[in-house]
Order: sequence, then C-alpha cells, then structure tokens
Amino acid sequence: MSLITYVKESYNELTNHVTWPTWEETQKLTITVAVFSIVFALIIAGIDYVFSTAIENYFNWIKP
Repeated sequence: MSLITYVKESYNELTNHVTWPTWEETQKLTITVAVFSIVFALIIAGIDYVFSTAIENYFNWIKP
C-alpha cells in the first residue's frame, strides 16, 4: 500500500464512516474531563501533603 493510497483511505474513513459528536456533547465531555482532572489532582496533592508531613515528623522525631 502506498502512502497516497493510505492517506486517501484514511480521509475517506474519517469523512464518511466516523460518527463525530455534536458540539454540545463535546463541550459537556470536555467539562467533565476537566472537573475530574482537577479533583484527581487535588486528591493526589492531598496524599502528597499527608505523606510528606508524616515523613518530616518522623525524621524530626528520630533526630538526635
């Protein structure tokens, strides 16, 4: 298969056989992903804070 044939078939597939979401669906899904990304980042930051505080307190406790 040549590169030109590949590009033509790919273009045909994208324009005639792919069901694209509506603009409203795209906006809704984008907002959903953004919200869950922020929530996940906050959870990870909280876990990081707890562990770093625990480790810092442990080393302060065992320091001679």
